[in-house]
Amino acid sequence: MDKLLKIFVIAIVGFTTTFVNAQQDAQYTQYMYNTISVNPAYAGSRGVLSIMGLHRSQWVGLDGAPRTQTLTLNTPIGDNERIGLGVSIVNDQIGPTDETYFDIDFSYTIPTSEQGKLSFGLKAGGHLLNVDLNELSKFTSNDRLFENNIDNKFSPNVGVGFYYHTDRFYVGLSTPNLLETDHFDESSTDDSSTATTFLAEERINYYLIAGHVFDLSDDVKFKPALLGKLVFGAPLQVDLSANFLLYDRLTLGVGYRWDAAVSAMVGFQVSDSMMIGFAYDRETTELGQTQFNDGSYEVMLRFELFKKYNRMLTPRFF
Repeated sequence: MDKLLKIFVIAIVGFTTTFVNAQQDAQYTQYMYNTISVNPAYAGSRGVLSIMGLHRSQWVGLDGAPRTQTLTLNTPIGDNERIGLGVSIVNDQIGPTDETYFDIDFSYTIPTSEQGKLSFGLKAGGHLLNVDLNELSKFTSNDRLFENNIDNKFSPNVGVGFYYHTDRFYVGLSTPNLLETDHFDESSTDDSSTATTFLAEERINYYLIAGHVFDLSDDVKFKPALLGKLVFGAPLQVDLSANFLLYDRLTLGVGYRWDAAVSAMVGFQVSDSMMIGFAYDRETTELGQTQFNDGSYEVMLRFELFKKYNRMLTPRFF
């Protein structure tokens, strides 16, 4: 279902009447470092100013395959750090389509125990859609449905989230986009006898995230994590990962996307302020067996600024 559906529905617009409900949120293997993109309640939870950049190239070698760039920033506000603010910018490219999402995140945190905190989050923003129809291979060179590109079509966005965490455990529920936006509608020729109606509608994505940190020894920590994504009309997506943190510096892990892909991950805490990460996916579907698919790659960089004694007093493992 993921991003290739956009290409399929655009390709068939010229000869069929179609109504399509598509799953369109970007997909990440290193989701445990990119929580704010799917849950606004995460904003400020690390207790410091946190800046994260991520690039993903999916299905490398496949013409028109998805590429995603993500930049997020979030920080607590005030001495009691109950308020968090964040900014997310995501650019998602696939085939002739280019979408840019920009959101502002707000969270409010309530202590529920000596260790536990419950955060409520709101996300507001929008995205711009561009479609260059000239990049498509057309069945008919003079097809009037492909004469006009889509340039910077704006759609608003509102999302909500809940996030509970301690120093060792977290769980969250969210939907980052509550608005089901129609991207194309009533595209037709002047000849009513050959009129074609086309609709691509964004569906609401529901997310469940969870993770825990276990001490295997003084120098080794085990960090399992889960991300579940539910979109009505699309298969349930479940990502499971198992990361091992060695000496609070080196992270090695593997992941599994249910009925879709297996992954390998590595991360390194360069300093107290900087972390880099890399992930590789290999499809377990028939798509992964083609000679045109060399897998998917992600590169992540996180930089943090500490406000207390120039260091993070309480390590955050997620």
